[in-house]
Amino acid sequence: MAKPINLRQARKAKNRDAKQKQAAENRVKFGRNKAERTLSQFDQQKLQSHLDGHKHQPDDK
Repeated sequence: MAKPINLRQARKAKNRDAKQKQAAENRVKFGRNKAERTLSQFDQQKLQSHLDGHKHQPDDK
């Protein structure tokens, strides 16, 4: 005879597994460590200052 299972526990386990799978996908998709974030922020600031340095300011005479 098969062992009876608690459907509530099975449903919760299934939901937990789905959430863990989604979390793993999000870590791959969005996760970056602090060094990568800092480097990216530094690159953005460098690019922005480079672009700001090359803006054309019209002379109002």
